[in-house]
Amino acid sequence: MYNKKIGNFGEELAIDHLKKKGYKIIEKNLKLSYKELDIIAKYKGKIIFVEVKTRTSLLFGSAEDAMSSKKLHHLKKAISMYVNCNKNINPNEVRLDLICIDIDKDKKIAKIKHIEDLF
Repeated sequence: MYNKKIGNFGEELAIDHLKKKGYKIIEKNLKLSYKELDIIAKYKGKIIFVEVKTRTSLLFGSAEDAMSSKKLHHLKKAISMYVNCNKNINPNEVRLDLICIDIDKDKKIAKIKHIEDLF
């Protein structure tokens, strides 16, 4: 339950961050088979899939460390499913971004890192 709350909070921070940069949010928390796509947005004519990783402790590594090759593989499959179901999307106009959020609960601050174009 706690992890879900932190995840939801991180996604809301990510959405605010994207909106401030001019992204239009299309969908969030879309479940496709075995994977959930956190955020789908549109920016400069591209469809941007955004994976959000949020951490409140470095005990298991930073938020950026949480993106494994296995998770990346599952994301690529989910994105492919989404594109195949939406024929109006040009596969060449698709991008996967990662937003890493490391929260310092004591200082009540969140460090947001936006990594564009993972593949």
